[in-house]
Amino acid sequence: MQSTETSFSFSDLAISAPILQAIREIGYETPSPIQAASIPYLLAGHDLLGQAQTGTGKTAAFALPILNGIDLERREPQALVLAPTRELALQVAEAFQSYARHLPDFHILPIYGGQSMDAQLRHLRRGVHVIVGTPGRVMDHLRRKSLSLDSLRTLVLDEADEMLRMGFIEDVEWILEHTPPQRQIALFSATMPEVIRKVAKRHLRQPKEAKIEAKTATVEAITQRYWLGSGAHKLDALTRILEVEDFDAMIIFVRTKVLTEELAEKLEARGYSAAALNGDMSQALREKAVDRLKKNTLDILVATDVAARGLDVERISHVVNYDIPYDTEAYVHRIGRTGRAGRKGQAILFVAPREKRMLGAIEKATRQRITEMRLPSHQDIAERRVEQFKAQIMATLEEENLDFFRPLVQQLGREQGISPTDIAAALTFLVQKDRPLVPDEKPVPAEYAPSSREPQKKFRDSEPRDKKPKRKEREDGGVLYRIDVGRNDGAAPKDIVGAIANEGDIPGSSIGHIKLYDDFSTVSLPADMPKKSLKRLEKVWIVGKQINIRPWTGDAPAAPVFDKPKKKKGYPKKNG
Repeated sequence: MQSTETSFSFSDLAISAPILQAIREIGYETPSPIQAASIPYLLAGHDLLGQAQTGTGKTAAFALPILNGIDLERREPQALVLAPTRELALQVAEAFQSYARHLPDFHILPIYGGQSMDAQLRHLRRGVHVIVGTPGRVMDHLRRKSLSLDSLRTLVLDEADEMLRMGFIEDVEWILEHTPPQRQIALFSATMPEVIRKVAKRHLRQPKEAKIEAKTATVEAITQRYWLGSGAHKLDALTRILEVEDFDAMIIFVRTKVLTEELAEKLEARGYSAAALNGDMSQALREKAVDRLKKNTLDILVATDVAARGLDVERISHVVNYDIPYDTEAYVHRIGRTGRAGRKGQAILFVAPREKRMLGAIEKATRQRITEMRLPSHQDIAERRVEQFKAQIMATLEEENLDFFRPLVQQLGREQGISPTDIAAALTFLVQKDRPLVPDEKPVPAEYAPSSREPQKKFRDSEPRDKKPKRKEREDGGVLYRIDVGRNDGAAPKDIVGAIANEGDIPGSSIGHIKLYDDFSTVSLPADMPKKSLKRLEKVWIVGKQINIRPWTGDAPAAPVFDKPKKKKGYPKKNG
């Protein structure tokens, strides 16, 4: 089954009322193509082979049918979702929780390496309905019998090709062999290499297929930037951007109808001409808001995706994605409200740290790298306000008749013995006292500094040199570290690669030589690895043991027991 667009709503599907209510509150209006192609098959109990890129709405495609069939009275694992990374497992678990907000006493548990095993064991003993986990940690629980799959109804393999790339496919097959024979399987993958198809042929029963062709869209006329931050800082970040961006008219996209009203009110309270645009408004009110935008009596529309569909107003110079969209097609549609008919446009995207995967999917869809923007500083805002004030004075001098005011200023100066400069300064204060040319300086949260997706220096230059650990530089350009897990602990190179890549947010390709010894191992990591990545790695556990990572300061170790395996086509070869 292949689809490019949908013409029906979620209410047309056999989904229960509590889940439909949650979908409406989140802001979903119509299913994405992969959702429309997958959900009916999964609701009917079929196995599914789904091919779709990241950012197309895959999570809802399998989460909604799973939730629809959950027996809340039975607190035992009824669905298992396998994900290649800790970040994806957390993202999927959060999505489930959001869709299940009206399901009483629903419990979901993400399990992954690096997290306390004791906490996971406690939750498993209390009982959960859905497990979302990485293959290694799921295997750990199955081996120690702390996780039972006897009541499993549905198993989802999310991003199967990524699991193949990371060397997890053999682990996945081992888990599949420990599931009940009558379970439903949904396998999702962006690509379908032969190894994945063989897994599907072995384990899926007469699967239905849902294939969504990857779409790309060129948006050369639009300059795209992103800011990495979240939560309470977003409104402050937005107002800083509005202060310095030279925009004519702007659309700010949010996910929910409620937020359109709330954000428009907050912007109006800050002196901006803003209005909401959402699906709950009558057609007449929506048309009135758009007409005001066209006639220059309104500068900012805060809108949901559906409300802004087809909107074409020449004045729109900027689009701000205050909430990142759920899929890449929605992003392309949003930013397409600017840069139309050969005009230039600006698109700004707010990205929370956990949404970086979607950022990468958007770059792929638009064939452009989105550059990180520096949030305007206190000095930038002050300079911008001064520029605007100067321009306002020059326009007044050119356009207004000041014949009455010049003698008045001169008379005041003579009577009070003050200079025209002092009078002008006093008038400037009166005019700008509600919006000072130099605003009160507030501390800038660390999130406002460009974090960049490129690795930063591992140590700050300000740190005393005698406190910096001596680090062994490697021929591969990396730095050698020691970790307290080795051959006697049952560790394998793939365990180390998986844990470091997942927990430290370090690409597997950047991890250098791994050498295993009886009681410890060494691993070569990038010399410019961010300090925050090393901090996260200090808390990582591998094969049930904390790794206690630190720079290797001794002499070069003896010959290795194992080296990091080279990548081969098909199954990555296991060591040991």
